[in-house]
Amino acid sequence: MSNSLDQRSIIVTGAGRGIGASIARGLAAQGARLTIADIDADTAGAVARTIRDQGGEAIAAKVDVSRRDSVKQMIEATVARFGRLDAIFNNAGIAQTRAFLSITEDDWHRVMDINALGVLICMQEAAKQMIAQGGGGRIINTASIAGKQGYAPLAHYCASKFSVVALTQAGARAFGEHRINVNAICPGVVATDMWKLIDQGFRSEGMTTHENEAFDKFSADILLGRPSVAEDLVGVSRFLASAESDYMTGQSLVVDGGMVLV
Repeated sequence: MSNSLDQRSIIVTGAGRGIGASIARGLAAQGARLTIADIDADTAGAVARTIRDQGGEAIAAKVDVSRRDSVKQMIEATVARFGRLDAIFNNAGIAQTRAFLSITEDDWHRVMDINALGVLICMQEAAKQMIAQGGGGRIINTASIAGKQGYAPLAHYCASKFSVVALTQAGARAFGEHRINVNAICPGVVATDMWKLIDQGFRSEGMTTHENEAFDKFSADILLGRPSVAEDLVGVSRFLASAESDYMTGQSLVVDGGMVLV
């Protein structure tokens, strides 16, 4: 697979940091041409510059995945620069810790608009571009182990990630005739800024008292003996973006070190 992504045009949303940044750098190392998309233009630009400094091709795009016009602009910029769109990683997302009985309508809409509606919009607009240009494509969504099991302090986040799994399956059925493969990755407990916010939320809600307490509790039963780091998601991302996964669609692959067995 040393050159399996050579010259492929790939968008990664939420790529300014964390899992998205690691995925983008890993794809670029295999020859892909990247659009680093993020709500934070500065972090997106920094990741794109790092890739270019290492000899890769990358542009940055500011995107709000919950707004269709913003998503369209991101795709248009990608096609203008690279000529087509071969794959998109719908990775942008947020998390929020709330006691089940404390979740408000505003909490629900904020999480669902980015994590679920944002994935729907990105899937739709990417598929339109792939169908128009011909030749198939790849859509890879970031779900979660929270899309496989519900956790009470993260109920609305879990609902959003269950939605991503459902959208992945529905998209695979909708776009298969166009040779567009749709799959998802389900990370577990990953040492990123998002988990710092989740951990802080547990303390704010009075569910834990010490920093990293929630992180450590969730990590305790991982069969491989350690929590994940963002780089653990690079290999499966390369696989799903490449011809190696040509006969796979509609699947949500759990990459969590053996925390949730499904």
